Amino acid sequence: MTIKPLADRVLVKPVEGEEVKRGGIIIPDTAKEKPMQGEVMEVGSGRQTEEGKLIPMTVKKGNKILYGKYSGTEISVNGEDLLIMRESDVLAIVE
Repeated sequence: MTIKPLADRVLVKPVEGEEVKRGGIIIPDTAKEKPMQGEVMEVGSGRQTEEGKLIPMTVKKGNKILYGKYSGTEISVNGEDLLIMRESDVLAIVE
């Protein structure tokens, strides 16, 4: 199955940070913070104004991005956890 976001939405694959164990303490998955960095897998066509003009997307497929902690909607596609969010939820492009 493939997913193509509509309008000003992007499909993001979260990038998991390295798990660091200090002092032998193992942190369970439920207590870990959600990643706030990801890779853009697909982008929509852009936002449309009330006049019908199409504003193109700033982010492109393959960009590494930073996003807000609680941004987007979690989905599972082919056993892979992904996020769909609006382009306005993207805070920065990491170069």
